[in-house]
Amino acid sequence: MALREIKPGNRGFLYINAHPAGCAAVVDELWQRTPAPAPAPAADRDGPVALVIGSSAGYGLAATVAALRTHGMRGLGIAFEAPETERRTASAGWYRTARTAALAGPDGDFAFLNADAFSTTAKEQALDHLATRYGKVDFLVYSVAAPRRTDPATGEIHHSVIKPLGSAYRAKTLQFDGDEALVGALELEPATDAERDATVRVMGGADWKLWIDALTDRGLVRPGFHTVALSYVGSELTAPIYRAGTIGAAKQHLEDTARRLQRDLAPLGGQAHTVVAGAAVTQASTAIPSIALYTSLLRAVLGDDFQSTAQQAAGLWRQLTGATPLQLDEEQRIRLDGWEMDEKVQAAVHERWTAATTGTLAELADTEWFRAEVGRLYGWHVDGTDYDSPAETTVSWPAGG
Repeated sequence: MALREIKPGNRGFLYINAHPAGCAAVVDELWQRTPAPAPAPAADRDGPVALVIGSSAGYGLAATVAALRTHGMRGLGIAFEAPETERRTASAGWYRTARTAALAGPDGDFAFLNADAFSTTAKEQALDHLATRYGKVDFLVYSVAAPRRTDPATGEIHHSVIKPLGSAYRAKTLQFDGDEALVGALELEPATDAERDATVRVMGGADWKLWIDALTDRGLVRPGFHTVALSYVGSELTAPIYRAGTIGAAKQHLEDTARRLQRDLAPLGGQAHTVVAGAAVTQASTAIPSIALYTSLLRAVLGDDFQSTAQQAAGLWRQLTGATPLQLDEEQRIRLDGWEMDEKVQAAVHERWTAATTGTLAELADTEWFRAEVGRLYGWHVDGTDYDSPAETTVSWPAGG
């Protein structure tokens, strides 16, 4: 056990240290915002089994919490997190995972594996656990955002990039100079074909398909199995760097993969879809240029109608469990972003985007909310957390993971 005085040590939107108590408090809030338990399964059967890949952050964390709190699911969450070192705290996802497991309680039947989900070893360990403990799986949620991936077949390391395709990208950005929020300018040159292809290999559907193939090869897919992968569409304002950029190429590959998986799983009574979630402040989204400004403007337009990841995850599980019908668009994607993509909402955001300058930012965007949300990703800026006293930074990974 180690009591340490820790500071954020942040550079822009990246924080060097995570605060354990703050991370735990964030999970506590997420848990409380998640709907209360649904009716228990019939006495003659156990609860469903879920495998959540990318369970420690963003939508994956919200999906895990909703699976546990609302649906009492059994299963396994997979995340790739860093332990504490002499120089730094453990990663925020490490502390969030520990708290999620604690909230599930000693009677919870859900384990957490700390491993690189892209690797063959992680797949073997996960499937061995699932086969031994449960036999078959009902749901697989794929929510992975990573900067690089080692191809398990070739050993080649691919690095993703966030760049436009075809032409340069010039746009406004949100920046902070101390406590002051500023509107800056950004210009990015277009990606090369090699950069685009590498991004698709990291963030596309190749690894998702490998997981499904591994499950089916081991006979671990239960009839009625449903798998989803998280995606995003977003506004026309961010399209040049997102849907029309390298990330968009990867998301298109993810969506194409969903259609192939849907055909493959049909004989087993299974389904596969991508899920178009709404905007959120996540560790992945803060790395995308212009997203910070767009999200701050969106929050100012919507106020408390801005849907949290907890609300979106609850809606997703209602659809996956059959409590409500699937809300599919013409491309067979599950849509959770209607609140964001409403025409009036987008028109208001467009108007504010055009008018946004450093001088007008305070009245047009909720930049204080955005900055606090970024800090909360690492356990900072969380109400009720004591940041002045030494913190217990040595936290064990949940047993059984």
